[in-house]
Amino acid sequence: MQDRYQQLGNITGKSSSHFPCLFVLTVPNPLGKNLGGLGMGCDFSKCSACCWGAEQGGPAPEDQVDEEIKEENAEGVDLPRFRIFTIDQLRRATSGFAVENIVSEHGEKAPNVVYKGRLENQMRIAVKRFNRIAWPEPQPFLEEAKAVGQLRNQRLANLLGCCCEGDERLLVAEYIPNDTLAKHLFHWETQPMKWAMRMRVALHLAEALEYCTSKGRALYHDLNAYRVLYDEDYNPRLSCFGLMKNSRDGKSFSTNLAFTPPEYLRTGRVTPESVTYSFGTLLLDLLSGKHIPPSHALDLIRDRNLGMLSDSCLEGQFSNDEGTELVRLASRCLQSEPQERPNPKSLVAALIPLQKDSEVPSHVLMGIPDGTAAFPLSPLGEACLRMDLTAIHEVMEKIGYKDDEGAATELSFQMWTNQIQETLNSKKKGDAAFRQKEFKTAIDSYTVFIDVGTMVSPTVYARRSLSYLMSNMPDEALNDAMQAQVISPVWYIAFYLQAVALLAQGKESEAQVALKEGSSLESKKGTN
Repeated sequence: MQDRYQQLGNITGKSSSHFPCLFVLTVPNPLGKNLGGLGMGCDFSKCSACCWGAEQGGPAPEDQVDEEIKEENAEGVDLPRFRIFTIDQLRRATSGFAVENIVSEHGEKAPNVVYKGRLENQMRIAVKRFNRIAWPEPQPFLEEAKAVGQLRNQRLANLLGCCCEGDERLLVAEYIPNDTLAKHLFHWETQPMKWAMRMRVALHLAEALEYCTSKGRALYHDLNAYRVLYDEDYNPRLSCFGLMKNSRDGKSFSTNLAFTPPEYLRTGRVTPESVTYSFGTLLLDLLSGKHIPPSHALDLIRDRNLGMLSDSCLEGQFSNDEGTELVRLASRCLQSEPQERPNPKSLVAALIPLQKDSEVPSHVLMGIPDGTAAFPLSPLGEACLRMDLTAIHEVMEKIGYKDDEGAATELSFQMWTNQIQETLNSKKKGDAAFRQKEFKTAIDSYTVFIDVGTMVSPTVYARRSLSYLMSNMPDEALNDAMQAQVISPVWYIAFYLQAVALLAQGKESEAQVALKEGSSLESKKGTN
């Protein structure tokens, strides 16, 4: 499978996603002629070489779940059970781990990368891919992931599954789209975060830690402003990735915190009290609007110089008593002796009285327009929303075939065998039929082109997708639109066609997600 992606890059010297409207020549591969194994929309493999399946003498079904891990709809959370993914499923979901889908990277101490992706059912996911030297033994990783996967809470970005295949170790979590606390607190663009929202962040985090502690997961790795994520409604949630151990031996925690707990420096071990210390540094972040060393903050507190500690942007938003109470709570969390620090339950109790404007939605406190409001659509987006296939066809005719023809010229140095020439003729025949709205002929011709498998064209998949829609075949249309996205992860046409196919299937909520993604990518293309 990976050979396909390497072939796409080997010929051009770039990722295939750089070419939204071209095809490239690839060498035949031993996996078969059809590209079907490449895309998100194709039938998933029915087997997975997961470590535990192999140990028991046979492959495990791809949708295998641990029957002991039951779905828990706690506090309104409605998520699927923890499951085991295959590496091919996650490769499809992230368009081959495309660089365009990277959302965060770490340094040398923890060289793990997080990608955004989308499952076949349109659910958005975050995929953390560990460095190959992490978790050398599969069983400890799988057991740890399953334990974290039991948690389900609205204050968490919950863990949905993992992949433990060969040397690969990956975690799959809910995708939380609206950046981190670090971005909104330290690098804001339109307005600084209000006091009421900062206190809401503190309470939600304390509630997340209290829940995890109640479920026997009191240890949290690297609690900092980058671990706090904002969901669709701009409610803060704690990343589940910090609940996983992250080390070569799979037994101990590592830390990259700028301000580490004193006992960690002595012993190299994280304890529940260490997590409280890190929570105290987050309280200082929220109060000051910057990352202040705890020792400096404690000096200011002892000197009663709270004005120097408080963010000037918060002037007039809280009383002296409220500020004093928050400082007192932070000081307790930062005590040098671990046993003197409060537990998460005490943190929740202390933060509840500091809440303001509790009835105001988070996106309002953040100064963000209502996320449920209709987003602006281009004429093409409007055509997709009303499922105007004729209008979509006209647009696709306008973007045309020039880029594809240019690719043929660019690749003219290749040895053109009779098979390759026949393949090109099939594509030209399909293009002519598509232009004349002879969609059955277009489907047949494009299928010949695709089945040969020596060339990969996102535009061919897109045109066959629309031909399927014109022929009232939405399932096939969705598959092809997803294939186009895999080849070109940032091509808006692929998302728009997914939206139309999903609308045709009656999946309106999933269609809205795809439509919004397509609209966002189209607007970005227009500003470049």
